[in-house]
Amino acid sequence: MDDFLAVFMPFLFIHMLADFYLQPNKWITEKKQHTYRSAALYYHSILHGILLLIPALILGLDWRSTLCLVTIVAISHFVIDWWKVTKVNGDSLSYFVIDQALHICVLAMIAFHMTEGLTISSVLGNKKFSDIVLIGFAYLLVLKPTSIVISAVLKNYPVPENNPCAEGIVSGGKLIGYLERVLILTFTLVGSYAAVGFVLAAKSIFRFGELNKQEGRSMTEYVLIGSLVSVVFTTLLGTLVSLALGIKIK
Repeated sequence: MDDFLAVFMPFLFIHMLADFYLQPNKWITEKKQHTYRSAALYYHSILHGILLLIPALILGLDWRSTLCLVTIVAISHFVIDWWKVTKVNGDSLSYFVIDQALHICVLAMIAFHMTEGLTISSVLGNKKFSDIVLIGFAYLLVLKPTSIVISAVLKNYPVPENNPCAEGIVSGGKLIGYLERVLILTFTLVGSYAAVGFVLAAKSIFRFGELNKQEGRSMTEYVLIGSLVSVVFTTLLGTLVSLALGIKIK
């Protein structure tokens, strides 16, 4: 597994460098306007391939392996970016995540192929892999599934329909809840429970300070109940995962 990371991480570094730091904004604009007819799309794809010559030299690849690496990455990057710029909502967060995931998957598969002695069985049997799966499952659980649980609880405490700020509080609260739970779970997994208190205190200051300006006690109770359910569920989940991973509390 360590050999895989030694190959994969340089590839990932080159991808981040070429995709976010060496791509001018005019290239992005041109790709959206002209799609496959854009010279920038070709420049960008070729740049990704050429930059991989650096890790190829460091890893000591022969010229055949290097040529295959450059060709596969350049072509796959061209196809993925072409697909993305042809979408109407290509600038949305969902398409950005899918785009990056596809690029990273291509690099991961190449690194997997290049790593000697690495098989699917050895990966599945590695303790680090099982730990990663457990942590990934925990993060997935605190997002959409937890939101559904919180929504079910809050059905007993409906938002006042006449409150003009109710819609904004509910819609904004969903995103705030996602960010809050990700932070709490992260701090819990690294054993820093004091930081969890900081997140809760910071949210209370900004969120409930805003609510004090609104009329109606029910809205405050609605937000407070949702926040507490979110914090309790995430903290308990993070604690259980930490115990399973043997993480010490700081």
